Amino acid sequence: MSRVASIGEQGLKAKLFRGFSDASRLSILEALRGGPRSVTELVEATGLGQSNVSNHLACLLDCGLVRREPRGRFAYYALSDPRVESLLELADALLSDVAVGVASCPRYGPGVEDRG
Repeated sequence: MSRVASIGEQGLKAKLFRGFSDASRLSILEALRGGPRSVTELVEATGLGQSNVSNHLACLLDCGLVRREPRGRFAYYALSDPRVESLLELADALLSDVAVGVASCPRYGPGVEDRG
């Protein structure tokens, strides 16, 4: 029998998903699925500005979703745990079944693709 998580555990889980809920952060995480990248490479892969990428990387680092790997004069960023990629893969699979409902849900507000 599964147990119901406490309010504190639910809050922590909600906070984890906030790391995935911003379109810019999600774009960075998706780009990192292909392996470590520098800020310059992430800017090119995502189309986001350099300061935007840097700010979101700081957030993702603070949350523990990515890690920084110094390489000479540059830093490369990578997903911190293979389960981050697994969660992104699960989201892809789930969306293949529920994308229409998610896209049309009036309670979610404007689509995340409208944010930048």
